[in-house]
Amino acid sequence: MTMRRDVHEELRARLHEAAGGHEPDRESILARVERGMAGPAASAHLATRPPVFGWMRVAGATAAVAGVLAVGGYAVASAVKGEAAPQQQEVATSPTPTPSPDATSPAPAPPVDPTPTTSPEHRESAPPPSGKPSASVTARPPAATEDGPLWSDGSVDPHSNDFWAQSNITIKTREELTALTVRLRVAQTGGVSDAGAWRSLPENDFTLTVNEQDGFLVYTWTLKEGRKVRAGEWVFAGQFDHDRGGRDAGTDRYTVTAAAGSDRLSVGGGFAAVDDADDAGGDS
Repeated sequence: MTMRRDVHEELRARLHEAAGGHEPDRESILARVERGMAGPAASAHLATRPPVFGWMRVAGATAAVAGVLAVGGYAVASAVKGEAAPQQQEVATSPTPTPSPDATSPAPAPPVDPTPTTSPEHRESAPPPSGKPSASVTARPPAATEDGPLWSDGSVDPHSNDFWAQSNITIKTREELTALTVRLRVAQTGGVSDAGAWRSLPENDFTLTVNEQDGFLVYTWTLKEGRKVRAGEWVFAGQFDHDRGGRDAGTDRYTVTAAAGSDRLSVGGGFAAVDDADDAGGDS
């Protein structure tokens, strides 16, 4: 009896210890075990069996109770774990991935325009037309020219008027000339006709001819054979009438050919305006 009491006490101690760890199922399990042990079938069976089998039953019952408690504890732990899991569950948020330079191509940069488009309000406008008349298609040749010892200049005489004009050809020579031809060509600008001619050298030393050629009134002075022109400054002038109004001498021309010893000389050009005549003469 002492052994049985010890077994019961040990069993109760274990049951209390196991039940203490699983409080939700402890009372129902203990009540179930006590009812099984106190039943009539169990009492009769225990009376007919020897003590050894009784101990084995107690041990088996203890093992069964321990198994039930273990299963119950596992179930309780599973239940508790299952209930606590949702409370501890956290939504995992993946960090923003860092793009790899090999996996993602950068967006194409907008093309740089080397030549920006000019807006209409900033568009450059053409320069305003000049108030001055355009130059003549045929440029006026220089009035003064020079070849070796011979220099020449053409100018419109400042005494010219609205009906009459005089064109002057001035020559300068640093050497004696043995041959000399001076030719004046006055463009037919309207009503141009011969009105006379003169030169500062002796009249008997030259031959003068006046005629019209290809729209020009032509005056030609030619030094006679055996005559000479000494070094100095000389003037040849052609006089002519023209239509009323100012006349432009821009297309008038002159040429001078001469000989100084064995040298052949040639000069020529156009005629400066009346206002420029004095300046041209001052270059001598």
